[in-house]
Amino acid sequence: MLSGTPRTFIGSTTFTVTGMTCAHCQRAVIEEIAAVDGVETVTVDLATGTVTVTAACPVDRADIAAAVDEAGYALVP
Repeated sequence: MLSGTPRTFIGSTTFTVTGMTCAHCQRAVIEEIAAVDGVETVTVDLATGTVTVTAACPVDRADIAAAVDEAGYALVP
């Protein structure tokens, strides 16, 4: 993570994820991130390689990175 980036976020935040190429990739990332406590919605855009996560309470960016890793992909710092 960049030093100026807060560790947690509330609201919508967009992340760049490498390696997603198909609907299976999309589904795997959505399922893993949706399981993180505090996450309300997850949207994946395969064309841009981005994931938008919305949370109503603080969510740790490291938890999102771990979920993406568990799905088999990598979050770009």
